[in-house]
Amino acid sequence: QVQLEEFGGGLVQPGGSLRLSCAGSGISFESYAMAWYREAPGKERDLVARIWSGGSTNYADSVQGRFTISRDNAMNIVFLQMNSLQPDDTAVYYCNALNTYLRGNYWGKGTLVTVSS
Repeated sequence: QVQLEEFGGGLVQPGGSLRLSCAGSGISFESYAMAWYREAPGKERDLVARIWSGGSTNYADSVQGRFTISRDNAMNIVFLQMNSLQPDDTAVYYCNALNTYLRGNYWGKGTLVTVSS
């Protein structure tokens, strides 16, 4: 059974930092592209950052230079370090695992990040 579980959400003041974690099980983690998406109230779910199995990364323009995605394949965990957080970063953040060859596309249940003073 595939499971992705996110950790680390919470309330943070503008300018602050948070680190999200996503633990995966039931998949060959190292073969999957791992990503973070976010969904703000009343908006669509958008890609925040992706890290491919080979380690290359992609970021949304809005978070480039502020957020860093990384992975630990030995522990089956993907991280999202978020710095200089702003109120527009408030959203539910979802972990995603994608492997088009294996036809695997899995989601976590999400963790809420609220940026407010």
